[in-house]
Amino acid sequence: MLSAAASGKVGFNMGMGVGRCVSAWLRGSPNALNRRRDWDPSPRYSTTAAKSSTPSFNYVIVGAGSAGCVLANRLTEDPQESVLLLEAGPKDRTLGNVRLSWKIHMPAALTYNLCDDKVNWFYHTLPQEHVNNRVMYWPRGRVWGGSSSLNAMVYIRGHGEDYNRWQREGAEGWDYDHCLPYFRKAQCHELGGDRYRGGSGPLHVTRGKTNHPLHRAFIEAGQQAGYPFTNDMNGFQQEGLGWMDMTIYEGKRWSTASAYLRPVLTRANLRTEVQCLTTRILFDGRRAVGVEYTQNGEKKQVFAEKEVILSGGAINSPQLLMLSGVGNADDLKQLDIPVVQHLPGVGSNLQDHLELYVQQQCSQPITLYKAQKPFHMVKIGLEWLLQYTGYGATAHLESGGFIRSRGGVAHPDIQFHFLPSQVIDHGRVASKIEAYQVHVGPMRSTSIGWLKLKSASPLDHPIIQPNYLSTDTDVWEFRECVKLSREIFAQKAFDPFRGPEVQPGPECQSDAEIDAFVRDKADSAYHPSCTCKMGSPSDPMAVVDPETRVLGLEGLRVVDASIMPSVVSGNLNAPTIMIAEKAADIIRGRPALGDPGVPVYQPGSLETQR
Repeated sequence: MLSAAASGKVGFNMGMGVGRCVSAWLRGSPNALNRRRDWDPSPRYSTTAAKSSTPSFNYVIVGAGSAGCVLANRLTEDPQESVLLLEAGPKDRTLGNVRLSWKIHMPAALTYNLCDDKVNWFYHTLPQEHVNNRVMYWPRGRVWGGSSSLNAMVYIRGHGEDYNRWQREGAEGWDYDHCLPYFRKAQCHELGGDRYRGGSGPLHVTRGKTNHPLHRAFIEAGQQAGYPFTNDMNGFQQEGLGWMDMTIYEGKRWSTASAYLRPVLTRANLRTEVQCLTTRILFDGRRAVGVEYTQNGEKKQVFAEKEVILSGGAINSPQLLMLSGVGNADDLKQLDIPVVQHLPGVGSNLQDHLELYVQQQCSQPITLYKAQKPFHMVKIGLEWLLQYTGYGATAHLESGGFIRSRGGVAHPDIQFHFLPSQVIDHGRVASKIEAYQVHVGPMRSTSIGWLKLKSASPLDHPIIQPNYLSTDTDVWEFRECVKLSREIFAQKAFDPFRGPEVQPGPECQSDAEIDAFVRDKADSAYHPSCTCKMGSPSDPMAVVDPETRVLGLEGLRVVDASIMPSVVSGNLNAPTIMIAEKAADIIRGRPALGDPGVPVYQPGSLETQR
């Protein structure tokens, strides 16, 4: 699911705004980015001569998303530090009112944002050779809170071994012992704090309240299939099925804008600007000294006395680096962009989670099918608007889990999100029948992609090539995803509810038929990452060092999901927030938090799959 810098194609489709979505799809990009003929690049700024007449701040943060809001909060805790936070999209509230911006703040209304080009970058990939040449749709947040204002609000951290792997990949100091304390620092879990959970942070995390019988059936069926129950997949034991954590608080979406930004807007040392597209980083020699941006048709500059920090996410941050002359020198020269620093890793190492839906018709009228009818939608909407309660107060992704695809796998590599409803085409088409489904996909795919500039204009979306299903390993893992999901749905716990299989469908049985189904139906889980890889300076594909500083340059950092060395085993919003919390301490020169020796569940045997 969409995370940060991350998720959001699930929950029930409120059934409106499809016309806007279709027209925006045809346009291919947000309204503000369609005026390509108006873009006139000016000569690159390379001197501080204009500084006396240009505003300056200690830090300029580009992007008020999952990471940028965290940084704005933490850096302005020191009253001596001034911060400017720039966001290309709007604020996440209309006239400061949650109800007027219900499409963002009502958890169940999340599919609206997937079709709203006012808050969404509306990215698309190249046609994907191994998935029937389909063009994949990649919604990304363009609003205060970024993708945490669009996602499905699933709070998943990944496995502890993901972060130990980061350290082995060159991100020194980013092992689980040194990341877990920042997960705790960020979190305020409704169940209270312990060694794994935080109890007093700004990010409220809750469990679902519907107690829906289909969620209970899914968890019970998992145990009947031989998988353990886990009472906290973000704690000691990720492996198993159980109740999922969500960033929902008092019936409302709890984005980083709600958790981190809005509470500190009154600080005198914080300034925010919205509807401003950052077009380039300004350099004085090899030092970043500010940025240039456009706002209301006017080109503006602002200077950073200490640092420029990019927090635009896995697409926007590498795009801005390349537009500013930081990237593969050969590619930049082809676009007549002066090279400031040759870093071939910028835009490389693109990783994402692919997933598909296994759907089963429900024999009882208990799914969310009726909730999508106009009369029921009005009732649900009114209850939420008046009380922030009811079916509008959840994204309905309340159960899920993690399993291993085969023996010999050390920690889970398949993730489930269960939904008591049917989702069609990213939720843009209303469900047709009473049905339930599981979203399933591999967590550590071996297909690696890239993104590059389409042109030297910041108004052009970059070329995105994720290379989905380009390895035999990924094809095999998806085949297992289908088989293992079917096995869970076949357990006794679903007997009272099970109707005919909707997809893949009973006619899809052989490996070849399953593979064809995967090629036809697999889609992005909205987890792009790793395009500005953090690593050792000796790594030729690294973009930032473990201090988040861009290699070979001064005064420039990247802090968002793009700096992940490799994608984690789970959703990306929680890890992106953790990255920003940890980076804030690095920037402020604080000692890194650590908690050595935290126990992590290990399977009794790796010889078997469960």
